[in-house]
Amino acid sequence: MRNRMKITETKNGVVIEVFVKTKSERFEVFLEGDEVIVLCTEEPVKGKVNKELLKALSRFFHTNVELVSGATSRQKRLLVKNVSKKQVETLLHTCCQSN
Repeated sequence: MRNRMKITETKNGVVIEVFVKTKSERFEVFLEGDEVIVLCTEEPVKGKVNKELLKALSRFFHTNVELVSGATSRQKRLLVKNVSKKQVETLLHTCCQSN
């Protein structure tokens, strides 16, 4: 069972939990209930998914994003740097479609 999305504000930014699905036709971020789901196009080989995830989410949030935990897991914790919890929540709820 997957955990519900958690958003935690830290002094360096905001840590969010996402669930990653690989080998999708296109990169996409959406909400499923309170959970952030990220569809990645890459295969989970040699960190390709993590690289795609960090690059795309850095563009999405307009700031640096780092992997905190979950390098080999589908459940990942990401640090979105230099933003507030409110900014992350607002962006996710306004830009992401709900399923």
